[in-house]
Amino acid sequence: MKFINFFLKTNGDDYAATVSRLFLAAVFFPHGAQKVLGWFGGHGFAGTMGSFTQQMGIPAFFAFLAIMAEFAGPIALVLGLFSRIAAFGIAVNMGVAIAMVHYHNGFFMNWSGSQAGEGFEYHLLAIAVAIAVIIRGGGAFSVDSKISV
Repeated sequence: MKFINFFLKTNGDDYAATVSRLFLAAVFFPHGAQKVLGWFGGHGFAGTMGSFTQQMGIPAFFAFLAIMAEFAGPIALVLGLFSRIAAFGIAVNMGVAIAMVHYHNGFFMNWSGSQAGEGFEYHLLAIAVAIAVIIRGGGAFSVDSKISV
């Protein structure tokens, strides 16, 4: 119980943690919905798995974890359930995205359309918000705050 409580413990009056948790969820849910449901112009689960495994060479297990981090992670964050674990999954996802896709495009986003792809500044911000949730937990209005001892 002590081990699980370590992941759940949060200050039920921490509104900054709540804002971080909910904004991280709001930003990532559309990305996860693209990958799983095909919403917002996405390719759906089969298409994303194919792209990750065949084109990018990611092992199927890790491709599945990445997709779930972006789809189930935001749902867990909205509920404030296992907030630290969900935020960790998103942070790892963004770190891998930087290393595998965006690092060679430089730091800046491709606002002018002059680069081959997007830089990694957005990913760093997402990692920073995820780290805040990892440190503080789910905060106010979270299931974590209700079930931790």
